[in-house]
Amino acid sequence: MDEDVKILCVDDEVNVLRSLERLFLDSDYEILTASSGEEGLEILGSTERVQLIISDYRMPKMNGVDFLKKVCDGWPHTVRIVLSGYANTVAIVEAINEGKIYKFIPKPWNDDELKVNISTALEYYFAKEKNITLTKELEIKNSELTGINENLEKLVAERTADLQRQNRILNASQNILDSLPLAVLGVDPDGLIVQCNKKGLEIFSMEEGNILGMYVNDALSEDINAFIDKTLDEGSISGSIEQNGAEINARGVHMKHSSGQEGIILVFEEGDEQRRLE
Repeated sequence: MDEDVKILCVDDEVNVLRSLERLFLDSDYEILTASSGEEGLEILGSTERVQLIISDYRMPKMNGVDFLKKVCDGWPHTVRIVLSGYANTVAIVEAINEGKIYKFIPKPWNDDELKVNISTALEYYFAKEKNITLTKELEIKNSELTGINENLEKLVAERTADLQRQNRILNASQNILDSLPLAVLGVDPDGLIVQCNKKGLEIFSMEEGNILGMYVNDALSEDINAFIDKTLDEGSISGSIEQNGAEINARGVHMKHSSGQEGIILVFEEGDEQRRLE
């Protein structure tokens, strides 16, 4: 135990109080004494913390049960022991129910047994105090966790809304590209096809399916790959390319965005010389 232990002994017989003081002379306990319940309440009100109270049962004006009941109301964490020569069943039940006592010890007491009971009662007190402290700490942690969860839920909701908004934008952008009468291809710096609109799929898709996610060397003709290489060298070019026996007009742009994104954008249009992209 890290805190100093104070024991309040309340009895209207001075010799009992002196006997209790002598009993704990060799201990580290601080023994406080009061000759009445009223005096005991005054001591409790002026002392920072009293862990244990030993009270007589039969005292003038305020008996032990009334005293301990007030103690229970004002200082509920104290451990309360009744030490009395008046020990019938009614008295014991009354003390337990009204004063919520920890133990009823008859007079005369056995010193060794009383010391053991006091030691056990203090262990009980500090275990209960530790439990109270841990419960409060747990409540604080739960409150903090609740706050974190609420913030996390808010962040998730904001992020979800942002992703949904971006998804709508991407869908709209793809729908616009798919509505164009031109084939549009996007190629990353490694030659991976990362964009292809509906018209591009019609023109360039192989028999087995979509060219998205394929590399240009595997998916496109030698002429188109040569056109891509030339676009990388010159930055922006236009010309005509033969595809599936038909001539298509083509334009390539080497994109270097300020964000660091880089790639090739290719635009193809089926048609004659008058419709060629310049």
